[in-house]
Amino acid sequence: MFAVIKTGGKQYRVAANDVVTIEKLDGVAGDKIEFTEILMVGVGADATIGAPFVEGAVVSAEVVEQGRAKKVIAFKKRRRQNSKRTRGHRQHQTTVRILDIAAAGKAKKASKKSETVAEAAN
Repeated sequence: MFAVIKTGGKQYRVAANDVVTIEKLDGVAGDKIEFTEILMVGVGADATIGAPFVEGAVVSAEVVEQGRAKKVIAFKKRRRQNSKRTRGHRQHQTTVRILDIAAAGKAKKASKKSETVAEAAN
């Protein structure tokens, strides 16, 4: 099973045990993170597509490390003007390991079951 998540303005196709490098998120190595903006979950004909997000679907992940990307050089030169400018940039990024993908149906069944148990207790 795989899911398409949205984070940092980008979309990523992830499956269980994948290691993905995404835009910086708060947290230190070992912290657990849950992504709730799930655009699609499932495989083949069983895939659920959200409008825009799949209700109740959650992807849980663990932060592996915080780091920075390779340096990007922005060089501008104006010919015959003796004018040039060099700037560098290193984007902050977070590496995460996908632990589990919970589809909407599984999450809703669990919550309904807990509601019926709570009603029976009253």
